[in-house]
Amino acid sequence: QVQLVESGGGLVQAGGSLRLSCAASGRTFSDYNMGWFRQAPGKEREFVAAFYWSGTRTLYSDSVKGRFTISRDNAKRTLYLQMNSPKPDDTAVYFCAAGGEFGGNPSAYAYWGQGTQVTVSS
Repeated sequence: QVQLVESGGGLVQAGGSLRLSCAASGRTFSDYNMGWFRQAPGKEREFVAAFYWSGTRTLYSDSVKGRFTISRDNAKRTLYLQMNSPKPDDTAVYFCAAGGEFGGNPSAYAYWGQGTQVTVSS
C-alpha cells in the first residue's frame, strides 16, 4: 500500500514555472513506477509523464515534452514535476500515481493521490 499526497499547485502565468511535488508513504517507494496525469474540466484523465522505477527511463506526452521534467528523490520519498513555460492549456488538476506497468495508461497504476489544481493564466 502506498499513500500519495500532491502539493505545489496554484496560479502561474504563462511562460513562468511551477514545481509539483508528490510525497509518498507506505511501502518501498523506490520500487514503484510512477507517473503524473492531469484532468481538465469536462475532459478525460490525460497522461503527462512517467518515471521508471530504476530511474533509467522517463516518458512524456507530446504536449509537454521539452517543457516539463519528471524526477524523483528516493531519500525524500518524493516525485516531482517541474513545469517550465506552462500554457493556459496546461490548466488542470494534476494527479500523482504509483505502481503497475510503466507508461501512460492510467489503468495500469494502482495508487493515486487526491490531486492539486494548476491554473495557468494568459
